[in-house]
Amino acid sequence: MGVDFYGLKTCDTCRKVRKHLDDAGVKYEFHDVRDDGVTKAQLTRWAKRAGWEALLNRSSTTWRGLSDADKTGITEAKAIALMAAHPTLMKRPIIERGDTDVFVGWSKDVETALSGKR
Repeated sequence: MGVDFYGLKTCDTCRKVRKHLDDAGVKYEFHDVRDDGVTKAQLTRWAKRAGWEALLNRSSTTWRGLSDADKTGITEAKAIALMAAHPTLMKRPIIERGDTDVFVGWSKDVETALSGKR
């Protein structure tokens, strides 16, 4: 089964993940969120599976550049709207496998889950 991989082509972590997936023989389709964007529907689906707090990168340069009004009173709906407008607010990578699995970020657990290694 292949995966859909969302990130930035210039992100070092995303490059590392792409190399790992290539080396592990995992079929994937890469989506550069800066070039391709993401929809509110995608973000809503990921938020239901992984939690919107896990998706929002509050330590990003993009977050720091937002107005105080944008950063105040964050709810799921507001976070999704902000990430749709500014896809670089998403934590990277987001990897979607099938209709149920959404992985946010890169860790040994995610690596193991995608590689099928025990």
